[in-house]
Amino acid sequence: MTQADTESVADAPRGNWVDSWAPAPTRPYLRMIRADRPIGTWLLLWPCWWSTALAAVAAGDRLPNLWYLALFAIGAFVMRGAGCVYNDIVDQDVDAAVARTRSRPLPSGQVSETAAKIFMLALAFTGFLVLIQFNPFTIVLGIASLGIVAVYPFMKRITHWPQAVLGLAFSWGALMGWAAVFGRLDLAPVLLYAACMAWTIGYDTIYAHQDKEDDALIGLKSTALKFGERTKPWMVLFYGLAIAGIAAAGLLAGSGPVFLVGLALGAAHLGWQIMTLDVNDGDNCLKRFRSNRDFGAIIFIALVAEAALSV
Repeated sequence: MTQADTESVADAPRGNWVDSWAPAPTRPYLRMIRADRPIGTWLLLWPCWWSTALAAVAAGDRLPNLWYLALFAIGAFVMRGAGCVYNDIVDQDVDAAVARTRSRPLPSGQVSETAAKIFMLALAFTGFLVLIQFNPFTIVLGIASLGIVAVYPFMKRITHWPQAVLGLAFSWGALMGWAAVFGRLDLAPVLLYAACMAWTIGYDTIYAHQDKEDDALIGLKSTALKFGERTKPWMVLFYGLAIAGIAAAGLLAGSGPVFLVGLALGAAHLGWQIMTLDVNDGDNCLKRFRSNRDFGAIIFIALVAEAALSV
């Protein structure tokens, strides 16, 4: 076993680019921001891109604003990274007690807490530079999300619904894309935000099933523990709410048959997740969780196609 292998994080894909190609001194920092596991960036980015595409449909534009899409991509990467470092600082003692997370750079001693804090501030400052490229309303809206981000890591200590708080934070982009285009909020992005919250609760419940035994032993809470063997009916509820909310937002913005066909494909994908989910198989849960990147792509393509074909 090579040194790169021994330093790898337990739940990172084997042979990922960080382990294989990144210079050795950068690897702990890239692992802290989950660069070896980009799914979190995708899940933070999709609501931003959906909202930007939804605004294009409402405005009668043929394409979403490409500059905004690029800004959101950079912002999602750095702010997801900053959030991961913050969570690791708060949770380092907890992570050391969980099999899946004890190999992370902070609990394993690869990075000091001081270095992690400096790194987090640098990432947050980069995110701020991205944010100030938008209009004043969007800047204020983006800053307003920081309170939710700050409290999230503590929620699993006090409630079985930390996934709902994650939904509040990870879905914020559903408001941001529309605000960037119009400089205001309307009902359509608010419905999209609610839909994204339901989607987040669903996919993060799947993710949390990987840690449920360790969480129970150390006294942490999650929807995975709350739902237990009844997770699938709860998934039907939350994924159903997500599809209904996305549909309502799309129709309110002026979407038509092209969008609805794409949404039906997305609903089928979520149905596949539920039907094939095995909450007692960690690998199964991780694969279904990661497949939400594909769901995000389906919805985005449906909105882009609707904008392009309906003008």
